[in-house]
Amino acid sequence: MTTLTRRNKNIALLCAISCLNLSAFALAGDMKDADSTNSKQNTIEIKDFAFNPQIITVKSGQTITWINRDEEPHTVVSVEKQFKKSSALDTDQSFTITAGTPGTYTYFCSVHPKMTGTIVVVKS
Repeated sequence: MTTLTRRNKNIALLCAISCLNLSAFALAGDMKDADSTNSKQNTIEIKDFAFNPQIITVKSGQTITWINRDEEPHTVVSVEKQFKKSSALDTDQSFTITAGTPGTYTYFCSVHPKMTGTIVVVKS
């Protein structure tokens, strides 16, 4: 039978505390990744004269960001004026809104009206 000395008990306690700290850091990293994934899901890229994704579903209160990746300027304009319109977005400029009440919001580029998209807002 092994008898634990005071020194061995302290070492065991320090090892246990270290393991708990590492677990906490790992969990915090997972939570951060979940938040960044959520942000990526709410980003609409404007590229090749199209909104991508063309249809996005978000929860009420979340933000939605458009980023222009084209060399041409584009705008984001709500068909029924359900949210404020953007100014002309040059390359790599972005525009962000906060999703309002649940419903379906359609939008287009006023410079290129064939470019359209849809936001579906669900209850949070």
